[in-house]
Amino acid sequence: MTRDPLLPLTETVACILLALREPAHGYAIMARVEEMSEGAVRLAPGTLYGALDTLVKQRLIARVASEDPRRKVYLLTERGAEVLAQDAERMAHLVRLHERGRGSREG
Repeated sequence: MTRDPLLPLTETVACILLALREPAHGYAIMARVEEMSEGAVRLAPGTLYGALDTLVKQRLIARVASEDPRRKVYLLTERGAEVLAQDAERMAHLVRLHERGRGSREG
């Protein structure tokens, strides 16, 4: 499989995509990201909504129907899940390389 040109994802984008494995609106996304990152990533509304617009254009997330028409609800798309999985594998590979390098120095 060819690496997606959107890779590597920024930490912020990766957290937003992870937060959208279940449907969520803006405030819920901000809360999920802060919780899952243990406070390391905090999104300002302007940053979040700019990122959401970009991610919709890239087809990584999509708007979905909401019970409250005033709220925009988003969900990770299949393409978004694939890109997220590719980035996770890329990072896991880097961790394996790091661990392998550490082992060779400990001798």
